[in-house]
Amino acid sequence: MHTTRAPALVRIYRMGAARRRLLLRAWVVLTIASAAVALLPFRVAIRFGAKSLGRNQHTPADWISAVESAARYTPWRTMCIEKGLAVQRLLRGSGVDARLHYGARHAESGKLEAHVWVTVDGQAIFGGEEEAGYAELARYP
Repeated sequence: MHTTRAPALVRIYRMGAARRRLLLRAWVVLTIASAAVALLPFRVAIRFGAKSLGRNQHTPADWISAVESAARYTPWRTMCIEKGLAVQRLLRGSGVDARLHYGARHAESGKLEAHVWVTVDGQAIFGGEEEAGYAELARYP
């Protein structure tokens, strides 16, 4: 018997209302972060995630899951910088003091690679599995 995955809109419709709102908010913030990275100078775009701390609404795991899900629903490819900015902004808006780290390393091919990860209380919660080997160049805020 052959089964197919439900179309994206059907899967979204089947979600609970609270999960749909979380996903929609993550998608909007991810879209704005992607536009900021694409259109603004780096020093301006990177400030997008450094929002002042708000009140606690959702857990870090909720926001990370929502951003990862939202990234699958964008018609463009999202990189760690856009997702990291979105995660940081959503966490800070929920009262979590999230820090965005920007690092670089030389790949075996000799090319320079960059990576972004997010920490809370010194622990990597997003992008940390790839952080090893990257020299931290900056931390925001």
